[in-house]
Amino acid sequence: MPLLKRIFGREPEPVPDEIEDEALEKTILQQEQQENLEQDISILEDDDGTREQRLQKVAAKEVQSAAEDSLKKLHVIKMGRCPVCGEHLHQHLFAAICEACGWHKFDMPKGGPVRVHLRSGGIVEGERSYVVKTGSCLVLKNDLVLAKIPRDAYDWIEYVWNEGEIEQRHKQVADRLRLSCGWCGGPADLEQDGFHMVHVAFGASQERYCFCCDECFEAFRKMYPARVHRDCYERNCTECNLCIKRYGDESEGVHMLAKDYLSMTRKKKPS
Repeated sequence: MPLLKRIFGREPEPVPDEIEDEALEKTILQQEQQENLEQDISILEDDDGTREQRLQKVAAKEVQSAAEDSLKKLHVIKMGRCPVCGEHLHQHLFAAICEACGWHKFDMPKGGPVRVHLRSGGIVEGERSYVVKTGSCLVLKNDLVLAKIPRDAYDWIEYVWNEGEIEQRHKQVADRLRLSCGWCGGPADLEQDGFHMVHVAFGASQERYCFCCDECFEAFRKMYPARVHRDCYERNCTECNLCIKRYGDESEGVHMLAKDYLSMTRKKKPS
């Protein structure tokens, strides 16, 4: 407990009994688990139910301890580090991957299907799949397990994303962005008329700036002309090799902007 206090600044607060009871009521157990629970309660049943309450408190403390460990791991990931080996993560919009140890976490499509390609040439399709510790793949549809496929029976798993869901995900990320105008410092809304996103080199390295309106963009251009070549603002970055590229193709728009925002701190105006 002292270690947890040093990490989080305070000891974890005890979970009230009513919160524990509410959590148990909202939890849906599989039929076999529910039957086992009722059987165990009947075995441990006493006159006043104190034994069950004591075990429930022990379980609640274990859940709270697990939540603290999970929170610590999430903060490590948020800081761009691998929760297993501590190396730098490759952060993408919908995936985080560690090249050093192979740890990874990624989103799966909610609308599109998951296809497990068998070595025999067949395909098992479902709404979601899980690769368990043994390497077996569980395929689910309508919350039912359709198939448990041994590791040596399938080649690869395909996650089918439809364009509508991809666009929706990008919009969700864009809505969470807090972009500042490179000139006035006010909020820069991606959906607002006059929004500009430019890649420009003031030295040997490419920079990215967002502007909330045409007026701010033009004022910035007049105050800070590009120093690598005269038409840096107008030149297509994909056809230019006069500076060190730091960003992808501008045509990728909000996708690249949101991706870079994962590790990008707020940029200051050039002096």
